[in-house]
Parts: sequence; C-alpha cells; structure tokens
Amino acid sequence: MNSNIIFRDIEKSDTESLWNMMNQLDYETKFMMYEPGERSKNLSRLQENVNSAVDENNLFFAAVDGSEIIGYISAQMGNVKREQHSAYIVVGIREKYRNQGIGTEFFKKLHEWALEKRIVRLGLTVICTNEAALNLYKKSGFEIEGTKRKSMYIDGEYVDEYYMSKIIR
Repeated sequence: MNSNIIFRDIEKSDTESLWNMMNQLDYETKFMMYEPGERSKNLSRLQENVNSAVDENNLFFAAVDGSEIIGYISAQMGNVKREQHSAYIVVGIREKYRNQGIGTEFFKKLHEWALEKRIVRLGLTVICTNEAALNLYKKSGFEIEGTKRKSMYIDGEYVDEYYMSKIIR
C-alpha cells in the first residue's frame, strides 16, 4: 500500500473534497450508482450526510492521499427500532488506488465499528459482474443472500445485483 495514504474519519470540512472524489469515481467505473456527469453538485445535501455520520455515530471513513480523498466507506444504521441492529454499506475507491489493500483496511474498520455499535447485520448490494468487489466482500465475511434482478440499466443493458450481508453476532 502507498505509504502516503492515511485512514481517518470523514470530517465536516471534507464535503467538497468528498464530492470531487465521488464525481471522479462516476467517470472511472460503471459499478457505482451514477452515470458520468449525472451527480448534481448539491454540497448542502452531502454536507447533511457528512454531518449525520459525524453527529449520529454512523461510519464515514476515508482514505486520503495528501489532501485528496481517494476512497471512502460509509455505514448507515437503521433509523427505526426494528432496523437499528443493522447498517447499509457503500464503498468507493478511485481506480488508480485499487488493489492496494485499501478495501481490506476499510472492511477491518467497518467490522470494529460494527462491534462497537453492537450492529448485528451489515448489508450491501453489488453488481454481479464486479468480481473485485465480490472477492473483497467475501474475504471480509459477506455472503450472497439473493439477486436483485435487472436492478440497474448500464450501457443499454439491464444488470443484476447481489444482495450481500455479514452477520456479526
């Protein structure tokens, strides 16, 4: 792993850098939600998400190279009592930083956070053809629960996603 990369919690002052990273990621991969150029620069909404993570103890963790955010993992705990034992995960890593152990580090931090917050279930979705992500998630203890058929429309084709989860305890 690049020795210049540091891992830290997202801070309220990171909003613009985080948006820039997410927007760049939209151009680098077809495995995220947004098409290139589709992400609106709604910094106030992103700021709310960052504030929520910081203030409500949700996980929002970043990999930073110099002053640039190059990857993140977020985990949003359930809002209602019946779902407070679970969290939904989103992760993104810039293309030139993949396959350097950043994802593994993110999922170690996620597991520690889940134990600390007494989370029982972690969940995520992943496009079925995203082999690198599938390998990372499986290595991190996630299992495929089912298929979300024709979940997204990418490059003129419908693609399926897997529902995956990890039961902590």
